[in-house]
Amino acid sequence: MSLHTFRAFILTTIAPVARPESIRLLLIVACIVGFQLRGGVDKTFLIKNVDYDIVIAQIYVDDIVFGSISNFQVHEFVKKMKAEFEMSTVGELNYFLGLQVKQSKDGTFISQSKYAKNLVDKFGMESTKHSKTPMETTAKLTKDENSVKVDPTLYRSMIGSLLYLTTSRIDIRYNVGVCARYQGNLMESHVTVVKRIIRYVNGTLECGMWYSKETNFNLVCFSDADWAINVDDKKVQVVDTSI
Repeated sequence: MSLHTFRAFILTTIAPVARPESIRLLLIVACIVGFQLRGGVDKTFLIKNVDYDIVIAQIYVDDIVFGSISNFQVHEFVKKMKAEFEMSTVGELNYFLGLQVKQSKDGTFISQSKYAKNLVDKFGMESTKHSKTPMETTAKLTKDENSVKVDPTLYRSMIGSLLYLTTSRIDIRYNVGVCARYQGNLMESHVTVVKRIIRYVNGTLECGMWYSKETNFNLVCFSDADWAINVDDKKVQVVDTSI
């Protein structure tokens, strides 16, 4: 995909629910093409077409992220939006839908350190010993029907919180996904494994994703599959490799 493509078309996402993949894609495009993203809030909850051909924007209800190769077009975009809607701008994008964004001349770093810290505190594990890995390398989660059954309420809350954290923490995405499979028939052993993931998060609060300016648009994927690790039904276990 060439730079000319982005100059020729406006790339716009309008959605009532934010997709982490779309947010990350926008950050990657901005990083590679080389422009700074800005944030804004549309207080009218109403979206109309804007006639600019080099502005990239994402709109989620009343939260807006936009940018352009041309600073002039950015100012024109803001002027047009403010003329049409009750919108306020917040300058350089630093925070968006729970994601912390740090843009620099070398690239873009996204993280959820504040959210991760709140997650650890929420489940009362701020003082627990940190874990060096999210899951034991030899661990094989099973239905474990001989273990003690527990109330799933807390477990589901932990899984839900961790799933949102995987927006920027791909290092725990696979492990959280495996644990999520057992919410319907929860045992004490499953809770122990999820608590280990949270202890790992507590020791890696500042981790995130780095997009370098040297990144290109070539798609590179890594995948792995393992039947033996699934003790319950031998279905293939695939590692998530999305951006």
